[in-house]
Amino acid sequence: MKLGWIKRINVMKVVLYALSYMHHDFSPPIVHPDISSKNILLDLDNEIQKEIKEEEAMATLTVPTTVPSVSEDCEQLRKAFSGWGTNEGLIIDILGHRNAEQRNLIRKTYAETYGEDLLKALDKELSNDFERLVLLWALDPAERDALLANEATKRWTSSNQVLMEIACTRSANQLLHARQAYHARYKKSLEEDVAHHTTGDFRKLLLPLVSSYRYEGEEVNMTLAKTEAKLLHEKISDKAYSDDDVIRVLATRSKAQINATLNHYKNEYGNDINKDLKADPKDEFLALLRSTVKCLVYPEKYFEKVLRLAINRRGTDEGALTRVVCTRAEVDLKIIADEYQRRNSVPLTRAIVKDTHGDYEKLLLALAGHVEN
Repeated sequence: MKLGWIKRINVMKVVLYALSYMHHDFSPPIVHPDISSKNILLDLDNEIQKEIKEEEAMATLTVPTTVPSVSEDCEQLRKAFSGWGTNEGLIIDILGHRNAEQRNLIRKTYAETYGEDLLKALDKELSNDFERLVLLWALDPAERDALLANEATKRWTSSNQVLMEIACTRSANQLLHARQAYHARYKKSLEEDVAHHTTGDFRKLLLPLVSSYRYEGEEVNMTLAKTEAKLLHEKISDKAYSDDDVIRVLATRSKAQINATLNHYKNEYGNDINKDLKADPKDEFLALLRSTVKCLVYPEKYFEKVLRLAINRRGTDEGALTRVVCTRAEVDLKIIADEYQRRNSVPLTRAIVKDTHGDYEKLLLALAGHVEN
């Protein structure tokens, strides 16, 4: 089984804890004469299953206990496209209840069986917001992030938030895979497009964010947290919001380290850092900086606000609603939905029903884990 660096570190920690227990906590002490890889038994399968279960506990996507064969799914999708009309309900029943691995296999098998890209078949049959949601959902998560990032580079400052969102809410490997998918899809790098399509302070922040590969361990250096909290406070007090050191801390430190730094900032200086970054509420760069902090430390609060602004009395921002539901349904939409209900006193699914309709509404509800009574 392949071991990534994070898992290797965790293995070393477990072994060290075991040795410490045998040498110091066991009576009489046990001294192991031959510690080597061949005589250490690791329950990696159990650890991996634990990680999967933790992720599934935060996701809203529901997959049937017994899933039809991939060939059967492909056959049913083919039937949904045949005849005079399209069977949107069948598309929702299948794609709306399959995980990323299953959807990728469906795409591969469909192309092999019918000689046609499933995405192109869907594009021909569907339209409007429902089409956008289905096509984004059918993509592999890395491909989807590459597409969203590419779209964002072609617009102005309002889409800088999407680039920051992708950079700060994905894991190090997820962001790396998105950059690789960007290479494959667009024959250039995400970094060069971000550099080309942004300017000034926005480029200064976004370029290192999308280029980052953060350490993901939980180790924290409290001395460093104290030093960098002081540094951040000094820069913000001087209104040097785009200072190299401010961006360096936000773009390179692990999320655990940033969390420790910002906790120390609040304890030492009395305010959340985002409160001190509200000097000018109309400043778009400060708004992006605040969103960056929120994404790194409280992503569920960031996404709740995106949804709250997308579903409001003045109209629905289908683009933002589609993006959040689509990208978080397999990750943490359950936590985001809990935060949404806490903040708005309305379940997210009820808000979706109120503001959307038709097949678009049905697929959103399926991805959000809504169960018909």
